[in-house]
Amino acid sequence: MDSDLDIARSATMRPIEAVAEQLGLARSDLILHGSHVAKVNWETIKAKRNGDRGHLVLVTSVSPTAFGEGKTLTTIGLNQALNARGHNACCVIREPSMGPVFGIKGGAAGGGYSQVLPMEQINLHLTGDLHAVTAAHNLCSAIIDNHLHRGNELDIDINRIYWPRTIDMNDRSLRQVTIGLGGAANGVVRTDRFDITAASEVMAILALAKDYVDLRARVGRIIIAKSNAYEPITADDIGAAGAMALLMREALMPNLVQTLEGNPAFIHCGPFANIAHGNSSIIADDIALACSDYVITEAGFGAEMGAEKALHIKAPASGVVPDCLILNATVRAMKMHGGGFASGGGRRPTPEELETENVEATRAGAATNLRRHVRNLTENSIPVIVSINRFAHDTEAEIEAIRDEAVKAGARQVVLNECHARGGEGALDLADAVVAACAAHDEAGRPYTPTVEQGMTIEETILRVATNIYGAHTVDFSDTAQSAIETLKGWGVGSLPVCMAKTQYSFSHEPKVLGAPSGFTLPIREIRVNAGAGFVVAVCGSMMTMPGLPTRPAALDMDMDEDGRLTGVFR
Repeated sequence: MDSDLDIARSATMRPIEAVAEQLGLARSDLILHGSHVAKVNWETIKAKRNGDRGHLVLVTSVSPTAFGEGKTLTTIGLNQALNARGHNACCVIREPSMGPVFGIKGGAAGGGYSQVLPMEQINLHLTGDLHAVTAAHNLCSAIIDNHLHRGNELDIDINRIYWPRTIDMNDRSLRQVTIGLGGAANGVVRTDRFDITAASEVMAILALAKDYVDLRARVGRIIIAKSNAYEPITADDIGAAGAMALLMREALMPNLVQTLEGNPAFIHCGPFANIAHGNSSIIADDIALACSDYVITEAGFGAEMGAEKALHIKAPASGVVPDCLILNATVRAMKMHGGGFASGGGRRPTPEELETENVEATRAGAATNLRRHVRNLTENSIPVIVSINRFAHDTEAEIEAIRDEAVKAGARQVVLNECHARGGEGALDLADAVVAACAAHDEAGRPYTPTVEQGMTIEETILRVATNIYGAHTVDFSDTAQSAIETLKGWGVGSLPVCMAKTQYSFSHEPKVLGAPSGFTLPIREIRVNAGAGFVVAVCGSMMTMPGLPTRPAALDMDMDEDGRLTGVFR
């Protein structure tokens, strides 16, 4: 099979105006960024968002291997399959961060015959939305330090500044830095840190904002520091919020691209799923739902992370609950959780381990990790379909083991998905299952039973997620975390939703504890407030908000030819 890059380059792309026509959008509704990328203008979004709406389908996953299990691939392939069946469908995916693109992951726009195009542009800058987030975030940082340099009128406690700086790269050396060195002319000396842009609160805000008014209000509510009188200092207090929102004026409008088969796809926002809420934007969902019968979106990493946050953070903010949940599973992930790889979690297994049949390990992983994910999702009263994403070296016996365990766990249906090798044709059965599940959910009155109820305290929410979803016995709050919770209660934000920040490789906080662990104590190291985004972040264990590069970064295998085209491999 050809490489992803070769497949993408061999495709004949439709003009973006023709792609938009399928959604009922005219040339006047678009802001073109070349021949194959466009933003939908704000006037069109406002006009469309209050009409009839299609069904929302959420793609999530089992706890992944270091390769990833193909959520984006499944999202795109299902979109192609629904269109092939004659339905008006669209997908909404997150925008790739250049940190993972140049780090361990390589390209992040699907793969094989289920990709979104233009591949190179999507993976390298696209329309500059991530740069706008970076600039807006760092503008606030610059204004904070200028305020300190000019006399600190707000009496900010220099040791209680919560606002870091950001960069859209993996760079571990920036996790803790000292700034202001070189004398008084260079500002106030203090410690600081960098987060990756995808972990910025500004990114989370952009994805959750409903309109410009909401965006501006959310940015203004960002708590950047604490005063020496223990009062919160906001971006509005420091005078930064208006200019920050202005820098994101165009970034708020979603980007329209196309699948390999010419179907419409939106790609917008990219908050990390193990640090932020891990879902694409409310606005992209809105325009897609207004223009399509079926909208397929994804939630980052495993279902206990991305899907949990989609249901308990994004859904309350948008007012839209998915009509169907697709749990993406792979033989290699089940092998890993069944003890089939010597590398354990968080590291890539050897090719020999991947290609050698191991039905026993596959079944053991499915009987633990897959079954817990299915159980967790079905308790929300939304139909759950298990989609087995097939790779060339998977055997029939391994696939049957997953199918058997998924049925025992209570999945509505289990479907084999071959969209990587066959495009939309390889996901036709999955498309049929989704249409049936959405219809059944409609007939049942669209029930939804959230695990976490709105208005619960921070401690109650963390305990509910830890025990009901992760399998923990209890939670251990560090003194620092408990102190932060008490401060937030005093500020009147002690009942915000909670965004759990932990490893993606395990239900627990330890990446090497695989399967479905239970009875452990979940340590909460730190609580960070994202008042603008409307949640607090609970940092579990040793979770980092600035990734580092691997031993051999993907960037080392990339270059440019004489015509300015990418050479090398997007993994």
